[in-house]
Amino acid sequence: MNAVTRGTRLEKAVLVGVIHGDATRASVDDSLNELEMLADTAGAEIVDRVVQSLAKIHVATYIGKGKVQEIKEIVGSKEIDLVIFDDDLTTVQIRNLERTLKCKLLDRSALILDIFAANAKTATSKTQVELAQLEYLRTRLTRQWTHLSRQKGGIGFKGPGETQIETDRRLIGTRIATLRKRLIKIDNQRTTQRKGRKGYKRVSLVGYTNAGKSTLMNALAETDVWAEDRLFATLDATTRQVKVASNKTILLSDTVGFIRKLPHRLIESFKSTLDEVRESDVLLHVVDMTHHCFRDHIVVVKRTLEELGATDIPMIYVFNKVDALKDATVLNELRADYEEAAFISAQRGIGMQEVRDKIVSTLEATFSQLEVLIPVTEPKTMSRIRQMAEVISEEYVYARNGSEEVEPFLAAHLVFKIGDENKNEILSLIRPFGEYITVELAE
Repeated sequence: MNAVTRGTRLEKAVLVGVIHGDATRASVDDSLNELEMLADTAGAEIVDRVVQSLAKIHVATYIGKGKVQEIKEIVGSKEIDLVIFDDDLTTVQIRNLERTLKCKLLDRSALILDIFAANAKTATSKTQVELAQLEYLRTRLTRQWTHLSRQKGGIGFKGPGETQIETDRRLIGTRIATLRKRLIKIDNQRTTQRKGRKGYKRVSLVGYTNAGKSTLMNALAETDVWAEDRLFATLDATTRQVKVASNKTILLSDTVGFIRKLPHRLIESFKSTLDEVRESDVLLHVVDMTHHCFRDHIVVVKRTLEELGATDIPMIYVFNKVDALKDATVLNELRADYEEAAFISAQRGIGMQEVRDKIVSTLEATFSQLEVLIPVTEPKTMSRIRQMAEVISEEYVYARNGSEEVEPFLAAHLVFKIGDENKNEILSLIRPFGEYITVELAE
């Protein structure tokens, strides 16, 4: 569904926004600014904007007849190829508007899906995007999906008296079922992969699209994950090992960015990718503090995390692009409002150690501190503890199990911190030594 042609000539487009309900002119203008960025990413040149204030949405055309006529005149006089609405439209509204305007028409969801389709590089992301596209198009059939008949069949595949729209609907349903089975297989594979990462703490980068998540990942992991100054440059979850302390390594994942009015069907399709977020131990919420709508972006990300069921995961706010912030007042206000936040420049590498320290302190907030006496004749047990825990102190003393009849033996007195994921295994290892006590030998 590549709705916007990516050729040498940019398609000329008009944006349409509606002030309705709780929306204000300022909020609609901000949303249209974002829509313009989306259109630019898709390959369109914005020529004009039309905004209407409505008490009630028109069932047939979404906007009023007068505005439809105004847009028609703009389309004719400025040779417009494409009209893009900032809200989702019904099938009837799209059909009626296209008949009147005599040009292509997209709503916000269709535009976002088009961008996702263009940016999908791997088999997984392509499958996820195709499923979301078909779910969107199933209720908006306009005779454009008959090519799907190549997916299956031949002679005898089409039933007697079946209309073209019924054929399209059945073909789309068959393809959707195939894609869902494929995503279930992908989800199972990723679940197995995540089980293989047992023993590592997992941290995920979340945030509004184009906030700088991939750039931050490159800075922390010293790697070269694809990062570009455009919307939805990252669709596939990328995971790297990152050393956040001399004795602590985590798995850091970069995921798809969020956006206002993100189509729900995209969230459903990207479930296997977004499971990285749901199963994280800590979230790094990256915010572009130079964007004039960054506070709205924070709200959008919070709402999306609620939809994902990830609100109980500890979160660290990371305010990015501090070097480009011109108003010091904003920085002072943010430091007061978000006392535990990190203020960084991912591109210039400013504040990376602060981010690492905050990750460590957040993870250790759930750690348990234990101490035990391990006989020196149990080197495998001591080695396992050193692998799974953070040893705070280690000294060698004489010990015994409390009985005066038992000769004292040399033991390692270990004090260490352990995470919840390894706590049960450690407790089972040290249980046999729980009754040992230190003793002082007479000179």
